[in-house]
Amino acid sequence: MGKQSKPSLEFETPLLERGELVVGIDEVGRGALAGPLVVGAVLLRASNPIPEGLTDSKLLSAVRRTALEGPIKEWCHSFGIGWASAREIDEWGMRTALAVAATRALNELSEKPTVALIDGNLNLLISPIQRESALEVPPLPYGSMPVSTLIKGDRKSGAIAGASVLAKVARDRFMRELSTRYPSYGWERNKGYGTESHMQAIREFGTCDQHRQSWKLPEVELT
Repeated sequence: MGKQSKPSLEFETPLLERGELVVGIDEVGRGALAGPLVVGAVLLRASNPIPEGLTDSKLLSAVRRTALEGPIKEWCHSFGIGWASAREIDEWGMRTALAVAATRALNELSEKPTVALIDGNLNLLISPIQRESALEVPPLPYGSMPVSTLIKGDRKSGAIAGASVLAKVARDRFMRELSTRYPSYGWERNKGYGTESHMQAIREFGTCDQHRQSWKLPEVELT
């Protein structure tokens, strides 16, 4: 594992030392064709050593991610998982769905954070554009919170890496369970992403209510 892939508390420690409650935030499922968008949040109050082997969830095997779930939850002060369904993504668009899922994750924390570290280059706590929808968008109360966005933050920040792993484990578990209701799509393997086998299944069987209908999906093959 390269040096750049080992997260630290470089960004968290100065904030914690001045009394901030620091939350790391990351999302998973943004690019999938089916299933929910999931946002993880990990709240820190102290610079305790991060769990051994913690890094960007994409660099870890499924077995290692699952093994880290318990240590991450024991290490952090509090954690939250927020969800936005396929229908909500279709109704609101991705930016609003991200903000709602992030808000739901922070609402699960035992204390309100005072500053956020977010993976990527977008502030996931705000929705700059909200379109008309049949579903009412819930309040987004964390939009004024100080935020630092970090490109590849899940390889730099321990709190973001922890959020990345918790979100990935939760979503993968959900997609495996969902695959028992919709066995045709192979979600236990592809987790709803656009693999060739998943797209071929859509061509053969059509879509279901767990697919993001607003996305460009393969058309059913006529026989």
